[in-house]
Amino acid sequence: MTPSPPLPPMVLKDLEDIGKWLESNPEAFERWLRDHASQDLKQRVQKALLPETEHDLTKNSNISSDIFQLWLAASPANNNQQLQNIRPEYNYESLEESELFMELIRDVANELDIDVLCYKILKNVSMLTYADRGSLFLARSSGEEKYLVAKLFDVRHDSSFDEAIRLSRYEELKIPFGVGIAGTVAQTKTLINIRDAYKDPRFNNEIDLRTGYRTNLILCMPICNYEGDVIGVAQIINKTNDSQDFTARDVEVFQRYLTFCGIGIQNAQLFEVSVLEYKRNQILLNLARSIFEEQSNLECLVTKIMREAQDLLKCERCAVYLLDLDCCEASHLERILERPGKSIERYAPPLNRVESGTLTAEDMRENGLRKPSVFTTVFELRDCGTQTLVSRPSSFDLASSTLAQIAGYAVSTGQILNIGDVKSWLKEKHSEGDAETASTILCMPIMNGKRNLIGVAQLINKENNAPFTECDVSLFEAFAIFCGLGIHNTQMYENACKLMAKQKVALECLSYHATANDESTEKLVKEEIPSADCFNLYSFTFIDFDLSDDDTCKATLRMFMECNLVQQFHIPYDVLCRWILSVKKNYRPVKYHNWRHALNVAQTMFAMFKTGKMERFMSDLEILGLIVACLCHDLDHRGTNNAFQMKTDSPLAVLYSTSTMEHHHFDQCVMILNTDSNNIFQALSPEDYRKVMRIVETAILSTDLAMYFKKKNKFLELIENGEFDWQSDDKKELLSGMMMTACDVSAIAKPWDVQHRVAKLVADEFFDQGDLEKLQLKEQPIAQMDRERKDELPQMQVGFIDVICLPLYRVLSETFPWMKPLYQGTLENRQHWQDLAEKVEMGLTWIDHDTIDKPVEAFTDPEETKDIELTVQTLHTVMSSPPIEIKKRQKHKFCCIL
Repeated sequence: MTPSPPLPPMVLKDLEDIGKWLESNPEAFERWLRDHASQDLKQRVQKALLPETEHDLTKNSNISSDIFQLWLAASPANNNQQLQNIRPEYNYESLEESELFMELIRDVANELDIDVLCYKILKNVSMLTYADRGSLFLARSSGEEKYLVAKLFDVRHDSSFDEAIRLSRYEELKIPFGVGIAGTVAQTKTLINIRDAYKDPRFNNEIDLRTGYRTNLILCMPICNYEGDVIGVAQIINKTNDSQDFTARDVEVFQRYLTFCGIGIQNAQLFEVSVLEYKRNQILLNLARSIFEEQSNLECLVTKIMREAQDLLKCERCAVYLLDLDCCEASHLERILERPGKSIERYAPPLNRVESGTLTAEDMRENGLRKPSVFTTVFELRDCGTQTLVSRPSSFDLASSTLAQIAGYAVSTGQILNIGDVKSWLKEKHSEGDAETASTILCMPIMNGKRNLIGVAQLINKENNAPFTECDVSLFEAFAIFCGLGIHNTQMYENACKLMAKQKVALECLSYHATANDESTEKLVKEEIPSADCFNLYSFTFIDFDLSDDDTCKATLRMFMECNLVQQFHIPYDVLCRWILSVKKNYRPVKYHNWRHALNVAQTMFAMFKTGKMERFMSDLEILGLIVACLCHDLDHRGTNNAFQMKTDSPLAVLYSTSTMEHHHFDQCVMILNTDSNNIFQALSPEDYRKVMRIVETAILSTDLAMYFKKKNKFLELIENGEFDWQSDDKKELLSGMMMTACDVSAIAKPWDVQHRVAKLVADEFFDQGDLEKLQLKEQPIAQMDRERKDELPQMQVGFIDVICLPLYRVLSETFPWMKPLYQGTLENRQHWQDLAEKVEMGLTWIDHDTIDKPVEAFTDPEETKDIELTVQTLHTVMSSPPIEIKKRQKHKFCCIL
């Protein structure tokens, strides 16, 4: 070895000064060397001192220099991570072997961190027996099954704590009792000492093949607690001192040391359990505090719960599937159809735990076919908790979602489903479906305080792709209890808000409406009903302007008679008369959406059945339901649309988030049917009653133009494909919806003088809403409701005809030729509106009277204005108006006749 060159005199002088300072401050030097020196420097210092240290150890004790080196390598000062609860360092050079043995036992006896403890055990054992590497397994059980889990695996004698922990997390091993060398030791409680591992059939060489390391010697011993039960297994491999076997002395030292280590491991495990229990209690207390603080908004609450679950169980994604609990609109019809006093029984099987190994994906799918998922709302937390998705899935969405099917199985069986390997469990192409990125899933039913199932919580992908443990399941089970209480309380709060809103609506209705009285009913019962020809009911050009209010009721009765509905369904005549009068009375006298509009819609439907020959596609029960739906489709209309209800946060908007007014119209229809002597369906069987009520509800909701736009393309697709069979339920429902829209806007197809007059009524009602938006909301209304832009109405009517009316009437008349008068009348009226639009373009006015010219704010009496704000739906402003100022506007807007 080449000697180092001599140092310059200046450097030698500095070293001499530094040496004097170090000699006078040995504690500071020792602290710096231990806490701040690099690993390389420590090794250089150790190497420089090694000959002297080895000489002293050999001279003063029975401990070899190899043991001292191993101990230095294992000391916390030489690890990348400072271990906790480390005992003060001793001068191990001066210790006898027996004293060192006892000191190593004391070192592990006070260690309560299970990871650090296991690391120390392996390092100390390796030092005592000159072993090259070792593994430590802890015993676990699941029911009757017992197995070993590798706590630290294949740890080298010189491995740092960080390396050992990192390797253990990468190598996830699970060994059943009785399998392999470690499993045999655990089951028999006897040690195994092997001199040639490859000759032992119990040896698994998979690790050797992967790492290139060759295992020769193996010494494996059980670790027992004070009761003699196996709580772990320690295993050491190969020797570092070129010995050809583990000697009897190694076995004795190993056995004695592990006896004490068993007590330490048990203490550490008890401490770990107590710490986990404490953390769990703190987490659940925090969860309870947070969920009971947030009770006003279900979405905020569920999002908070999902974030807590994600942080608690360290998973990638979280989802909550909620059932309908009579708090949502999904079960609206079901609640209505229940007889008074009958409560809905919800089957809530007791929770039990199911591993994916005892259940196949096919079992789950078969269960889904028998009991389809009925989730109404799905909350999903993605992107590490930064994105919350809320959806209201359809039955098709649920049926095509693998994750929803798994949640559906959990809710239908009450089983906690823990899937450790989703890909192999599904046994299908994993690139398809929403479970593509899922590797592990834990699914837990959620129950409320009444033990009713209210939903399912689903955790996806535990960190490091590890399966969810039994501890995770137990913690999540307790977590789900608090979730159930919080969700139920929030739903009850929302339900209470809806009930208050419903009460306000009911009080408003009761103050304004009443059922028809006996006197009016008796009078109508005795009246002679003219023929259908007398009222011109068979014609698409029916006009109600010359009919008195009594005549409108008689015309309605005649339609029921002509369709043979009274005799077919055994409707008592006096009940039918009372029902018609009650329906009429429950329409408010708004300018357009009133009783006469309902009569015109019903008459168009009647003409479609008779003149349009559509009755051949419908059963008698469906004809009854559609006629009733037409008469009731705008019950209690307030002269304002759905958007206005949402903007003003009206009680109706609280009750229904979609199709607000249409849901209310159906509610009013049900209310009238349920009042005394108004139930025209009283003679129907329960099954027919359910069918006709569903027809009525679906038909009324179809009058929301938003629903029409959703269904139009599907209807056109059926027509283009040459569909002639309309008897299946879904196609019949689609056809009925299109017919309801066609009837609802049928004023656009009336003779021009009628259409012109009706359009002004519609515009007047719209302008009243626009005035209210200016007064109450301080907003500029859209063009079709802005009185200042009334000159644009002809062009908006042209747009309305082109976008909605003509496409619908064209396809109906081409498919059902007898309805061509609707298309022809609309086409002619479009030309009239186009002529008026051109007139406006030339600077002229199209208006020949002042009905639509008087704004709401023209009223000067403050009391009168106040009443208008409270009962905006009853405005009738027929006053003189100032001269109209003509303005040119863009022509891309259109007016909607509803």
